[in-house]
Amino acid sequence: MSNFDKLLAKVAECDLKKVAVAVAQDSEVLQAVDAAKKQNIADAILVGDEAKIKEIAASLNIDASQFTIINEPDVIEASLKAVKLVHDGEADMYMKGIIDTKNFLKSVLNKEVGLRTGKALSHVAVFDIKGYDRLLFLTDVAFMTYPSLEEKVQIIENTVPVAKACGVDCPKVAPLAAVEVVNPKMPVTVEAEQLTQMNIDGKITDCIVDGPLSLDLAIDPEAAKHKGATDRKIQGDADILLFPDIHAGNLVYKALVHCSEVKNGCILTGTKAPVILTSRSDTFETKLNSIALAAVVAEEMAK
Repeated sequence: MSNFDKLLAKVAECDLKKVAVAVAQDSEVLQAVDAAKKQNIADAILVGDEAKIKEIAASLNIDASQFTIINEPDVIEASLKAVKLVHDGEADMYMKGIIDTKNFLKSVLNKEVGLRTGKALSHVAVFDIKGYDRLLFLTDVAFMTYPSLEEKVQIIENTVPVAKACGVDCPKVAPLAAVEVVNPKMPVTVEAEQLTQMNIDGKITDCIVDGPLSLDLAIDPEAAKHKGATDRKIQGDADILLFPDIHAGNLVYKALVHCSEVKNGCILTGTKAPVILTSRSDTFETKLNSIALAAVVAEEMAK
């Protein structure tokens, strides 16, 4: 059984969650919510152009009548109606359909009906990689561009509960850099050391932070052994990879997706409820995995 299969099994132990989909007239999204319903992962409320939703569903042999459909052809209004369902507690998760990310995020941040909490928002991608013995949490690969030290603290605080919801009791967080030693000429390494000290001082809790770390030391025990990193708290067994900027994170994300045998899912964190923010190019399986991930996190948030 793969790590993502274990996550899906964990979903089965939760109460059935409901996902509100903004602008749901999209074939990949409809396939994902149909599979989620059949696998008892989540039910869905589809908000969008009802005629198009039913037309696409019929072309895919999906029974649209199994879902509640709220007819709203206007894209912006559809996103606001969908996010309000989550804001009002009528749904547990919020999912992006065929709407551009900018307008989708505007609905998330809407002061009246959105899901803002006052925290910074950050994105986490969860990977099940063939040959790796644990789920790997990558952050931030899609949302924060050049996070400051304070924002990196918030990214950690947003990501640790996701890892814990997925069964990691005390996540190991690796603030990544090109090297594993502090170099004043490389600010990323200085900030990694500061994050480590904040963890030691109890300012960052519920996890172990050890940085700076190069990627090989973070995820490869043999590399850690060969480099003599036996004094590090993380020796190739990191759970969370904290990237210095969006370029590093996004490049690693896409390298894994396109060059490795993986399963993955993604959510936006720092919100009142889990937000499923996938790319239009993401596969049906990634969208389904993202729904499952959001369901597990929603269950933990409900506690």
